Amino acid sequence: MVETRLWLEEHNWLYALLRSESNVAPTFRIPDLMSACVALVFGNEDAAERIFGFLGTALVMRSPTTPRRRESLWRPQFELLHDLQCSPANRHPNPKFQLDQLTTACVALCQLQDASGAAVLIQARRNMVERHLTQLAPRHPR
Repeated sequence: MVETRLWLEEHNWLYALLRSESNVAPTFRIPDLMSACVALVFGNEDAAERIFGFLGTALVMRSPTTPRRRESLWRPQFELLHDLQCSPANRHPNPKFQLDQLTTACVALCQLQDASGAAVLIQARRNMVERHLTQLAPRHPR
């Protein structure tokens, strides 16, 4: 797992999803839910455009001193965000967005698309299966 931060508004939505009666058997925690949001957004071909669109219109209008919560993210989803953070779309002459802003955008986009969080819970299950299958895959020395 990799540590990141999440803006408070989006963290509150994830926390409500964590505590919802839909989150059962297994009960997914914040890292699972946040990683599911990232996976859902990156499951679309236009992920970068959607993320930077949200950042450049909605998040940029919030106070830069907005509180954030420290959370963890599964490594595969962190790598998606890290690649986007290092991409040309996040370099001069464009504004430079940080990991917490990219993560927050993914959660916000999922909330906008489905406030119930049902898709996030389904994706959390898929991510869990992928992690399990990856652990079972034979490892070959290089």
